[in-house]
Amino acid sequence: MKFGLYQIDAFTDKIFGGNPACVVPLHHWLPDDTLMKITKENAVAETAFFIDKGDKIHLRWFTPEIEMDLCGHATLATAHCLKSILNYPKNRIVFETLSGDLTVLVQNDLYSLDFPSRMPTVSELPEVIEKSLNIQPKEVYKSRDYMLVYDTEEEIKNIKIDTQIFNQINLDPGGVIVTAKGENHDFVSRFFTPQASILEDPVTGSAHCSLIPYWSARLKKNELIAKQVSDRIGILHCQNKKDRVIISGKAKTYSIGNLWTE
Repeated sequence: MKFGLYQIDAFTDKIFGGNPACVVPLHHWLPDDTLMKITKENAVAETAFFIDKGDKIHLRWFTPEIEMDLCGHATLATAHCLKSILNYPKNRIVFETLSGDLTVLVQNDLYSLDFPSRMPTVSELPEVIEKSLNIQPKEVYKSRDYMLVYDTEEEIKNIKIDTQIFNQINLDPGGVIVTAKGENHDFVSRFFTPQASILEDPVTGSAHCSLIPYWSARLKKNELIAKQVSDRIGILHCQNKKDRVIISGKAKTYSIGNLWTE
Protein backbone atom coordinates (compact mmCIF):
# COMPACT_ATOMS: atom_id res chain seq x y z
CA MET A 1 0.00 0.00 0.00
CA LYS A 2 1.14 3.53 -0.80
CA PHE A 3 0.90 6.46 1.65
CA GLY A 4 1.94 10.10 1.65
CA LEU A 5 4.96 10.99 3.78
CA TYR A 6 5.72 14.56 4.81
CA GLN A 7 8.70 15.68 6.88
CA ILE A 8 8.23 18.99 8.67
CA ASP A 9 10.61 21.05 10.81
CA ALA A 10 8.51 22.38 13.72
CA PHE A 11 9.03 25.39 15.99
CA THR A 12 11.26 27.11 13.47
CA ASP A 13 11.08 29.31 10.39
CA LYS A 14 14.20 27.77 8.85
CA ILE A 15 14.92 24.41 7.23
CA PHE A 16 17.26 22.31 9.41
CA GLY A 17 16.06 24.15 12.52
CA GLY A 18 13.53 23.22 15.18
CA ASN A 19 12.39 19.62 15.58
CA PRO A 20 11.79 17.32 12.59
CA ALA A 21 8.65 15.17 12.53
CA CYS A 22 7.18 12.92 9.88
CA VAL A 23 3.46 13.08 9.13
CA VAL A 24 1.55 10.22 7.51
CA PRO A 25 -2.15 10.60 6.53
CA LEU A 26 -4.22 7.39 6.69
CA HIS A 27 -7.72 6.36 5.61
CA HIS A 28 -7.90 3.61 8.23
CA TRP A 29 -5.68 2.52 11.09
CA LEU A 30 -2.92 0.11 10.22
CA PRO A 31 -1.79 -2.46 12.83
CA ASP A 32 0.27 -0.88 15.60
CA ASP A 33 3.19 -3.10 14.61
CA THR A 34 3.14 -1.57 11.12
CA LEU A 35 2.92 1.97 12.52
CA MET A 36 5.96 1.23 14.67
CA LYS A 37 7.92 -0.17 11.72
CA ILE A 38 7.15 2.96 9.68
CA THR A 39 8.27 5.13 12.59
CA LYS A 40 11.54 3.26 12.99
CA GLU A 41 12.17 3.53 9.23
CA ASN A 42 11.57 7.29 9.35
CA ALA A 43 14.28 7.59 12.04
CA VAL A 44 13.10 10.90 13.50
CA ALA A 45 12.03 11.55 17.08
CA GLU A 46 8.28 11.39 16.31
CA THR A 47 6.02 10.28 13.49
CA ALA A 48 2.41 11.47 13.52
CA PHE A 49 -0.35 9.40 11.92
CA PHE A 50 -3.77 10.91 11.37
CA ILE A 51 -7.22 10.16 9.95
CA ASP A 52 -9.53 13.00 8.90
CA LYS A 53 -12.92 12.24 10.47
CA GLY A 54 -14.57 15.43 9.19
CA ASP A 55 -15.27 17.37 12.38
CA LYS A 56 -12.07 16.13 14.05
CA ILE A 57 -8.68 14.72 13.09
CA HIS A 58 -7.77 11.49 14.90
CA LEU A 59 -4.08 11.88 15.70
CA ARG A 60 -1.53 9.45 17.16
CA TRP A 61 2.19 9.96 17.86
CA PHE A 62 4.94 7.34 17.82
CA THR A 63 8.61 7.44 18.70
CA PRO A 64 10.82 4.66 17.30
CA GLU A 65 10.21 2.90 20.64
CA ILE A 66 6.67 3.63 21.91
CA GLU A 67 3.37 5.38 21.29
CA MET A 68 3.31 8.75 23.09
CA ASP A 69 0.48 10.27 25.12
CA LEU A 70 1.32 13.81 23.96
CA CYS A 71 3.67 15.43 21.44
CA GLY A 72 3.81 19.13 20.65
CA HIS A 73 6.13 19.37 17.68
CA ALA A 74 4.47 16.51 15.77
CA THR A 75 1.06 18.13 16.40
CA LEU A 76 2.34 21.41 14.98
CA ALA A 77 3.87 19.51 12.05
CA THR A 78 0.53 17.80 11.36
CA ALA A 79 -1.33 21.12 11.43
CA HIS A 80 1.24 22.60 9.05
CA CYS A 81 0.90 19.59 6.72
CA LEU A 82 -2.90 19.90 6.72
CA LYS A 83 -2.94 23.65 6.03
CA SER A 84 0.07 24.27 3.80
CA ILE A 85 0.16 21.02 1.79
CA LEU A 86 -3.23 19.27 1.94
CA ASN A 87 -5.40 22.43 1.75
CA TYR A 88 -7.41 21.76 4.92
CA PRO A 89 -10.18 24.42 4.80
CA LYS A 90 -10.46 25.36 8.49
CA ASN A 91 -8.19 27.58 10.56
CA ARG A 92 -9.28 25.81 13.75
CA ILE A 93 -8.16 22.19 13.77
CA VAL A 94 -9.42 19.82 16.46
CA PHE A 95 -7.30 16.75 17.08
CA GLU A 96 -8.70 13.72 18.89
CA THR A 97 -5.82 12.23 20.89
CA LEU A 98 -4.82 10.15 23.91
CA SER A 99 -4.64 13.46 25.81
CA GLY A 100 -8.19 14.45 24.86
CA ASP A 101 -9.23 16.94 22.21
CA LEU A 102 -6.43 19.35 21.32
CA THR A 103 -7.08 22.49 19.29
CA VAL A 104 -4.66 24.24 16.95
CA LEU A 105 -5.47 27.72 15.67
CA VAL A 106 -3.78 28.84 12.47
CA GLN A 107 -3.14 32.55 11.93
CA ASN A 108 -1.00 33.35 8.90
CA ASP A 109 2.09 31.16 9.44
CA LEU A 110 1.76 30.81 13.22
CA TYR A 111 0.29 27.67 14.78
CA SER A 112 -1.10 27.94 18.33
CA LEU A 113 -1.49 24.66 20.22
CA ASP A 114 -3.98 24.50 23.12
CA PHE A 115 -2.51 21.87 25.46
CA PRO A 116 -3.15 20.72 29.03
CA SER A 117 -1.17 22.38 31.82
CA ARG A 118 0.98 20.00 33.86
CA MET A 119 2.35 21.98 36.81
CA PRO A 120 5.25 19.97 38.23
CA THR A 121 5.61 19.35 41.95
CA VAL A 122 8.72 19.22 44.12
CA SER A 123 10.44 15.85 43.84
CA GLU A 124 13.56 13.93 44.74
CA LEU A 125 16.16 13.33 42.05
CA PRO A 126 16.70 9.62 41.36
CA GLU A 127 20.30 8.63 42.01
CA VAL A 128 20.72 7.25 38.51
CA ILE A 129 19.81 10.64 36.97
CA GLU A 130 22.06 12.46 39.44
CA LYS A 131 25.04 10.27 38.54
CA SER A 132 24.43 10.72 34.80
CA LEU A 133 24.70 14.54 34.96
CA ASN A 134 27.93 16.52 34.82
CA ILE A 135 26.20 19.53 36.48
CA GLN A 136 23.75 19.13 39.35
CA PRO A 137 20.45 21.08 39.49
CA LYS A 138 19.41 23.53 42.21
CA GLU A 139 15.77 22.32 42.26
CA VAL A 140 13.97 19.16 41.17
CA TYR A 141 10.32 18.84 40.10
CA LYS A 142 8.21 16.21 38.37
CA SER A 143 4.98 15.86 36.38
CA ARG A 144 5.14 13.43 33.46
CA ASP A 145 8.80 14.40 33.11
CA TYR A 146 11.45 15.23 35.68
CA MET A 147 12.19 18.96 35.50
CA LEU A 148 15.60 20.07 36.77
CA VAL A 149 16.08 23.79 37.42
CA TYR A 150 19.48 25.47 37.09
CA ASP A 151 20.83 28.95 37.74
CA THR A 152 22.02 29.99 34.28
CA GLU A 153 21.50 29.45 30.57
CA GLU A 154 25.20 28.66 30.25
CA GLU A 155 24.79 25.68 32.57
CA ILE A 156 21.94 24.36 30.41
CA LYS A 157 24.10 24.61 27.29
CA ASN A 158 26.99 22.82 29.03
CA ILE A 159 25.04 19.87 30.43
CA LYS A 160 26.32 16.49 29.30
CA ILE A 161 24.64 13.13 29.88
CA ASP A 162 26.43 9.87 30.60
CA THR A 163 24.12 7.66 28.54
CA GLN A 164 25.41 4.38 30.00
CA ILE A 165 24.12 5.50 33.40
CA PHE A 166 21.13 7.52 32.16
CA ASN A 167 19.72 4.63 30.16
CA GLN A 168 19.38 2.52 33.29
CA ILE A 169 16.21 4.45 34.21
CA ASN A 170 12.83 3.82 32.62
CA LEU A 171 10.66 6.97 32.44
CA ASP A 172 8.30 5.58 29.79
CA PRO A 173 6.77 7.76 28.34
CA GLY A 174 8.55 10.67 30.05
CA GLY A 175 11.98 12.23 30.02
CA VAL A 176 14.19 14.78 31.77
CA ILE A 177 13.84 18.52 31.24
CA VAL A 178 16.68 20.85 32.21
CA THR A 179 15.80 24.54 32.41
CA ALA A 180 16.94 27.97 33.58
CA LYS A 181 16.02 31.63 33.21
CA GLY A 182 17.15 32.81 29.80
CA GLU A 183 19.59 35.55 28.92
CA ASN A 184 17.53 36.92 26.00
CA HIS A 185 14.38 34.83 26.45
CA ASP A 186 12.14 34.25 29.44
CA PHE A 187 13.48 30.73 29.91
CA VAL A 188 15.54 28.11 28.13
CA SER A 189 15.46 24.32 28.23
CA ARG A 190 16.74 21.05 26.85
CA PHE A 191 15.06 17.63 26.90
CA PHE A 192 16.55 14.14 27.22
CA THR A 193 14.86 10.75 26.91
CA PRO A 194 16.40 7.60 28.43
CA GLN A 195 16.44 4.33 26.48
CA ALA A 196 15.59 6.20 23.27
CA SER A 197 17.31 6.02 19.90
CA ILE A 198 17.48 9.84 19.95
CA LEU A 199 18.83 11.00 23.35
CA GLU A 200 18.14 14.73 23.02
CA ASP A 201 14.88 15.94 21.55
CA PRO A 202 15.60 19.23 19.73
CA VAL A 203 12.35 21.10 20.60
CA THR A 204 9.84 19.50 22.93
CA GLY A 205 6.34 21.01 22.90
CA SER A 206 4.92 18.64 25.52
CA ALA A 207 7.67 19.56 28.00
CA HIS A 208 6.33 23.11 27.92
CA CYS A 209 3.09 21.87 29.48
CA SER A 210 5.16 21.88 32.68
CA LEU A 211 7.69 24.60 31.85
CA ILE A 212 5.05 27.25 31.13
CA PRO A 213 3.10 27.09 34.43
CA TYR A 214 6.35 26.87 36.42
CA TRP A 215 8.04 29.85 34.78
CA SER A 216 4.79 31.82 34.63
CA ALA A 217 4.49 31.56 38.41
CA ARG A 218 8.19 32.25 39.02
CA LEU A 219 8.43 35.22 36.65
CA LYS A 220 4.91 36.47 37.46
CA LYS A 221 3.88 36.80 33.81
CA ASN A 222 1.46 34.84 31.63
CA GLU A 223 3.05 35.46 28.24
CA LEU A 224 6.55 34.16 27.74
CA ILE A 225 9.02 33.45 24.96
CA ALA A 226 11.00 30.25 25.36
CA LYS A 227 14.08 28.94 23.60
CA GLN A 228 15.13 25.31 23.48
CA VAL A 229 18.91 25.49 23.23
CA SER A 230 19.63 22.22 21.42
CA ASP A 231 21.90 22.32 18.39
CA ARG A 232 18.90 22.88 16.10
CA ILE A 233 17.34 25.66 18.27
CA GLY A 234 13.61 26.20 18.66
CA ILE A 235 11.52 29.22 19.61
CA LEU A 236 8.15 28.85 21.36
CA HIS A 237 5.66 31.62 22.14
CA CYS A 238 3.89 30.61 25.34
CA GLN A 239 0.77 31.61 27.27
CA ASN A 240 -0.30 30.38 30.67
CA LYS A 241 -4.10 29.97 30.95
CA LYS A 242 -4.75 28.26 34.32
CA ASP A 243 -5.42 24.61 33.43
CA ARG A 244 -4.32 25.06 29.79
CA VAL A 245 -1.22 26.35 28.04
CA ILE A 246 -0.91 27.85 24.56
CA ILE A 247 2.27 26.90 22.71
CA SER A 248 2.79 28.72 19.42
CA GLY A 249 5.39 28.36 16.72
CA LYS A 250 6.14 28.19 13.02
CA ALA A 251 7.07 25.30 10.74
CA LYS A 252 8.78 24.58 7.43
CA THR A 253 8.24 21.71 5.02
CA TYR A 254 11.46 19.76 4.46
CA SER A 255 10.31 16.97 2.15
CA ILE A 256 7.24 15.51 0.44
CA GLY A 257 7.15 11.91 -0.73
CA ASN A 258 5.57 8.49 -0.38
CA LEU A 259 6.08 5.28 1.54
CA TRP A 260 4.99 1.74 0.74
CA THR A 261 3.97 -1.09 3.06
CA GLU A 262 3.50 -4.73 2.23
